Amino acid sequence: MSKTNPCKVITSVVRFSYLTANEPKATTEGGVPKYSVSLIIPKSDADLVKKIQSAIEAAYKEGEFKLRGAGKTVPPMTAIKNPLRDGDLERTDDPAYKDSYFVNANSTNKPEVVDAALNPIIETSEIYSGIYGRASITFYAFNNNGNKGIACGLNHLQKIRDGEPLGSKATAETDFGDNEGFLD
Repeated sequence: MSKTNPCKVITSVVRFSYLTANEPKATTEGGVPKYSVSLIIPKSDADLVKKIQSAIEAAYKEGEFKLRGAGKTVPPMTAIKNPLRDGDLERTDDPAYKDSYFVNANSTNKPEVVDAALNPIIETSEIYSGIYGRASITFYAFNNNGNKGIACGLNHLQKIRDGEPLGSKATAETDFGDNEGFLD
């Protein structure tokens, strides 16, 4: 019988944003390159929100020694960084986050990315911000130079279906589509 990890969550179908699953990227100059994704979770998905909150609580309990650090007490959950965030409060300028929570997950290890039938996705153009899928994530406590909280590690991703691409990246069609006067 296998022991389940109370800090691990397999999500229901969510939307992937800020997806970096093909090549790792550093978020700061000189930073460690990581694979990452912002998981957009509809507020209506109460079951998933409850699973995530339970996993965060488990990570808090498992990581009390780390959160305590050199101090005598463990800071209360409300005093540390929480990875489950409210899109209506923190991403007011992005309609993709309306009526949603979000969790940012990352890893230095490349996540396996599979399709709905569990076949590996090799074609990098199939993986982009805006697709819908499931994610395997694990929550853990951190304490870096007094910066304390619960973080979210990215394990694996499963693409379920395509979605409208997110972001402002232009396509070749929009860049070159207006050829008026070009061939004159």
